[in-house]
Amino acid sequence: MGKHKDAEYKEYIAKLHIEEGRKATDLAYEAGVSATTIRQWARDYREKQDRLANPTGEPRVTFSEMEKKLRETENRLKERDDEVEILKKAMHVFMKSRT
Repeated sequence: MGKHKDAEYKEYIAKLHIEEGRKATDLAYEAGVSATTIRQWARDYREKQDRLANPTGEPRVTFSEMEKKLRETENRLKERDDEVEILKKAMHVFMKSRT
């Protein structure tokens, strides 16, 4: 049976893997556990950090998703601006024809 590691130790190893970019295989060798275990600790750590950073439980949005949403919004705004300009010109033409 494997040795039990406390939560603080698991978090420390997970930080080394995630934040410092250490390889799971290297950390596994040093910690005396499998690389799969290191990856699980890292996954658990990320989930914990997400819960702490986002207590509402709403799904987190990545930067690229936000960029995509911003581009879509800007495109819709440009389309609306174009529509407004067309309507202004049409209104001007109709007003001229009434006089």
